[in-house]
Amino acid sequence: MPKHTIKTACLVLSPVIFILSFIPASWETDSSDFSPYTQKIPGTDIGIDLSPVPAGTFMMGSPAGEASRNADEGPQHEVNISAFWMGTYEITWQQYELFRERKIDDLNDGSTRGKEIDFGVDGVSAATAPYIDMSFGMGKNGYPAINITQYAAATFCKWLSAKTGNFYRLPTEAEWEYACRAGTTTAYSFGNDASQINDYGWYYDNSDGKYQKIGQKKPNPWGLYDMHGNVAEWTLDEYSTDSYKQFAGKTSDNPWVVAEKLYPRVARGGSWYDDPQDLRSARRQASSKQWKMIDPQLPKSLWWHTSAPFLGFRIVRPVKTPSKEEMEKYWLKPIEDN
Repeated sequence: MPKHTIKTACLVLSPVIFILSFIPASWETDSSDFSPYTQKIPGTDIGIDLSPVPAGTFMMGSPAGEASRNADEGPQHEVNISAFWMGTYEITWQQYELFRERKIDDLNDGSTRGKEIDFGVDGVSAATAPYIDMSFGMGKNGYPAINITQYAAATFCKWLSAKTGNFYRLPTEAEWEYACRAGTTTAYSFGNDASQINDYGWYYDNSDGKYQKIGQKKPNPWGLYDMHGNVAEWTLDEYSTDSYKQFAGKTSDNPWVVAEKLYPRVARGGSWYDDPQDLRSARRQASSKQWKMIDPQLPKSLWWHTSAPFLGFRIVRPVKTPSKEEMEKYWLKPIEDN
């Protein structure tokens, strides 16, 4: 938990009961063209860069002797991960506001559509407009979108999928840590020496009290930027302090702790107001209803965490497209209990 106090942010951790689900085995096939690419958003000159994350096996969580380790990061357990693409950068305001404003829904510039999705954008809920500047005056051009609920992030993925014809979603917690580590076993993707964090991430002491434009620091070994710091990032999973205990001594395939309650859920990576130890690869953060602390809506907004200027997201696309039923689970599960 961050040591620093921000008037608009508060974090509360609470245990929950969880259900484990597994991604279908059909995900284990390979792609014929597993390369970096830019997803053009039809009707605009805006794209989203994605980097390949190869299939593999890793030890999830932190070893007992890791400095600043928290109890919820263990026990370490072996996980198999299928191949996917991940956003090279965090989703920016320019990308997110195309979805929120919906002015391009009926525009198509003739770009070739993918064949994974066959429904139109008119079947996707539209985000409500915020009542205040959700960037909190920290800037929007080139900056990550913040104050976004998990529902908003998942619905952005559904909209992007419908718009492009390719299937996008949020990463699972296991996928996120696997991608962050990028084959490393150290506290950070660059090693164990926290003094090197200035080269790789934005945190409390170097961020000037706000988030920064994407991609200014060094990437991790798989070419992903800002995995340590800048803004924390949503994953699909429900949070529990003892999530990992059931995995001890086992090897799990593509685990996803399916959320059964609205709070708490898992964010990863740490942010611009955290200390270096909170940017470690294994560090977990639980969402809280306090992230809506200044929201005047009753009921509280489905779209905005008005007290979470540290929170954003990035997207993934699996190499093997899941069934339509599985797609809906990835998009709709985050909204339950809202």
